[in-house]
Amino acid sequence: METCSLAALAVLVALYVRWAVSLGSYSGAHKPPMFGDYEAQRHWQEITFSLPVKQWYFNSTDNNLQYWGLDYPPLTAYHSFLCGHIAHLLNPDWVALNTSQGYESLQHKLFMRATVLVADLIIYIPAVIVYCLCMREVPSKKRISSLCCILLYPGLILIDYGHFQYNSVSLGFALWGIIALSLEWDLLGSFAFCCALNYKQMELYHSLPFFCYLLGKCLKRGITGRGLFLLFKIGVGVIASFALCWIPFLTETEQILQVLRRLFPVGRGLFEDKVANVWCSLSTIFKLKKVLSSESQLQLSFLCTLLSVLPSCIKLTVHPSVRGFKFALVTCALSFFLYSFQVHEKSILLAALPVSLIVNDAPWISTWFLLVSTFSMLPLLLKDGLLMAYIITTLLFLLASKSLLPAPENMSEESLNLKPFCISVRRYLPWFRLPGYLIKLSFYTSLMGMASLTLASAILVPPPRFPDLFPVLVSSYSCVHFLMFLFYFNVIYFWDSSNESSKKKL
Repeated sequence: METCSLAALAVLVALYVRWAVSLGSYSGAHKPPMFGDYEAQRHWQEITFSLPVKQWYFNSTDNNLQYWGLDYPPLTAYHSFLCGHIAHLLNPDWVALNTSQGYESLQHKLFMRATVLVADLIIYIPAVIVYCLCMREVPSKKRISSLCCILLYPGLILIDYGHFQYNSVSLGFALWGIIALSLEWDLLGSFAFCCALNYKQMELYHSLPFFCYLLGKCLKRGITGRGLFLLFKIGVGVIASFALCWIPFLTETEQILQVLRRLFPVGRGLFEDKVANVWCSLSTIFKLKKVLSSESQLQLSFLCTLLSVLPSCIKLTVHPSVRGFKFALVTCALSFFLYSFQVHEKSILLAALPVSLIVNDAPWISTWFLLVSTFSMLPLLLKDGLLMAYIITTLLFLLASKSLLPAPENMSEESLNLKPFCISVRRYLPWFRLPGYLIKLSFYTSLMGMASLTLASAILVPPPRFPDLFPVLVSSYSCVHFLMFLFYFNVIYFWDSSNESSKKKL
């Protein structure tokens, strides 16, 4: 009973923080002619409500694809269609074809914010509650601690309730998929992930671990026996799920091709804005976009991403386990963010979700990662006028993590889950020792660096010769951290023997 009461309190606090952030500014507020993601979501409601399904993804006089054309999968379009109908019932001017472009009002803002909150309450928040409260062999106090930290993660709150998007929908579906697979409900888990993928194509960041875990499970059961039957069931389930989502677009080949062209616009380039990945950071020294053709950039990013995710995927296929599945989700999502093609700064949320799920396994490093992932989006948040919301939510998350997930007094190899790795290193370098104080010092130095760059970005004017100085510093600083985290989580995954022994524990 006490656990339920504490869980309810944690959810109420999380809802209060979300709604408080939603009262602030949003992407592109009062900034014509393109405005921002808030207008993009409103425009999709306008298009899907006013036009036939077959015209949603095609350029026309009533659907100018250059003005926030729909470029997300069908489930996003259906969600926009539903919201558009509700908006029309409340005020037809909000979704009037052509005449509603750039519409802004207090009432409409409250409506749009409410749609995010409702989606969160229906999909993401219940998934987090179920995940945390169903953890096996975990004390109730740790369950509540995990629930608070996941729900108070500032990155997702600031992007969905500040900047304005519906990331909680796709992430919520993905989390339901993780829960289902952890409980050995393979078909249900596959369906949930198909929903995530058909809501946002960026869920491809999580696709390889889902595929490899299920494939490994089938191989372990025997590819000629029960394993083959399970593989057949999952394959049929995935095909049926996709067919169900794509039914209106399966009537013509051109419809399918046009949707795919909108979902994967390879002509946009290697990255956009100042994103904290390898390619953007390298471009400060070596102008990749000018030296390499678009095709070469695509090939380079594909090769690097493949090399980075391959080890985790192979191990997960050979030794499928729930714990290994979650760590593979972390390493694969982070690899995609660092090396893949056409990455946005908000895509770091796809790595943040699985990291938040292992906050009990690696509390110190997970908290550190979640703080850096939020900081990496600082230039976007400053552009949206969300500096104060960023500072308050980050401090609140840091306080909650410090109180609920206390770090060990003496930072040791064992407390960092690095003892097996260090033992392996000492076979070749007997003198090797991992100084715990150095890790703690690095953490506090990192926090000071983020605080300093935040202050500089907010109050200092960059020199005219380097107008993007602070966004570049923020992205490069964050990228160095992400490379370090990628190394750490790979080490944990490959040297932690408990990956093989954990089969059913959430």
